[in-house]
Amino acid sequence: MRSLFVSGNSLMHRLPPAVKIGGLALVAVLIFLTRDPRILTLVLLVATGLYFSLGQPPRAALSPLRPVFLTILIVGLFHLLLTSAEEAMVTVLRLSTLMLLGAAVTATTTVSAFIETVTKAAFPLERAGLVKASDIGLAVGLVVRFVPEILTRYEAIREAHRARGVRPKVTTILGPLIIATLKDADNIAAAIDARGIRGQ
Repeated sequence: MRSLFVSGNSLMHRLPPAVKIGGLALVAVLIFLTRDPRILTLVLLVATGLYFSLGQPPRAALSPLRPVFLTILIVGLFHLLLTSAEEAMVTVLRLSTLMLLGAAVTATTTVSAFIETVTKAAFPLERAGLVKASDIGLAVGLVVRFVPEILTRYEAIREAHRARGVRPKVTTILGPLIIATLKDADNIAAAIDARGIRGQ
């Protein structure tokens, strides 16, 4: 399995994980408090500069963002058809900003750091008897770890279609992708139970 983490020595790499994750959550709230396209465009430009300052080659930096950006464009198109051009623009600006900032955080934070930070943040909820902090941290870590694996499987299935002379379509890719992902989820769950991680 490949990882979204990219080693480096940028400012984002040096920031504590709690600061990065907390900052991402704060920006996510703030950009939904305004509808001014000028402000949203400025924040998007800052997020773009931040992401591309991590030291990755442009092609490697853009590769994991393409499917997400395509999804954002589809969402924006639906807003354009069903609501208004302004609503579509605001939606695309907001989601694109969150995509770039989220990518910057995951590219500069290891999975273990994610798990440790989220687990510490969830301790108050555990003391209140609502959740188990270690389970929350593990769940977030698995999500971060699973994203690149799903992208890898998507690319593999698409290449298999092309090798057989079949044009890749969502309807022919989605089924095998879901089945493969569910099998991986079962294997990971079995491995977690075998090691007694959730029982600790």
